[in-house]
Amino acid sequence: MTTTLLPQSIPAAPGPAAGDAPTAYDEPAGVAARGTLIVLTGRGESAAAYGRFGRRISADAYKVRVVEVDLDDLGATRDRVHELVADATLPAPRVLVGTDSGATFAAALAEGGQHAVDGVVLAGLALPEQAAAAAPAADWDAELETRSACPAHRRVLSEDEAFERGALQRDLPSAWAGYVPGPSGLPTLVVHGSEDPLSPVDVALAPFTGAPATQTWVVEGGRHDVLNDVTHRSVAATVVLFLERLKLGADLPVIVRPGA
Repeated sequence: MTTTLLPQSIPAAPGPAAGDAPTAYDEPAGVAARGTLIVLTGRGESAAAYGRFGRRISADAYKVRVVEVDLDDLGATRDRVHELVADATLPAPRVLVGTDSGATFAAALAEGGQHAVDGVVLAGLALPEQAAAAAPAADWDAELETRSACPAHRRVLSEDEAFERGALQRDLPSAWAGYVPGPSGLPTLVVHGSEDPLSPVDVALAPFTGAPATQTWVVEGGRHDVLNDVTHRSVAATVVLFLERLKLGADLPVIVRPGA
């Protein structure tokens, strides 16, 4: 990873920008929070894209904070992540969760070691080399087909006035040219769709295969946004099981195993 991939400085005591608070989902009343997920959005997405995911994960007593990633100001996004990681009211384990370009940035943050996070979840990684060669979607229906096969999520995107249509054709930051997301040494869950038309699953998973404390899962039939595809329940369950194992230790001790 090059030194230019990430903004290098972190303010000693960053203050939140006006109107820039992350969208929050908290554990049910009367239940102790089990950890914190910091979700980094992908190209074109607003926090609204992760309402269903946030509600489901928080129902299992994990706090969720959704940060909208600005690819034109990654330093601001990095600082917002730093604020959340440093927030004493947000319990450990603290886990970065990213999708699309948010997953690529989460991988870079984890590799850069600038934040004291405990684990990483990477869903539908955007691969800089693959993104440069991606064919543009013909129309809105084609973009939806690329993103997700879930009718409910397609409706969320279609009705979200803050969503940027066509953003999947946007260039990734030039500083990411040649960057290949890979293991950071942190406990990592990589989830990728078998039918992802933007980031081929074999290419996305290859750098992580066999890495310590790393789980790689392929979502059969999954499109680019596996957190919001038709199999979103199964993917969310996979994320929760990873979180539960992480709570037991960085080596991800097994909780449920096949019978003899």
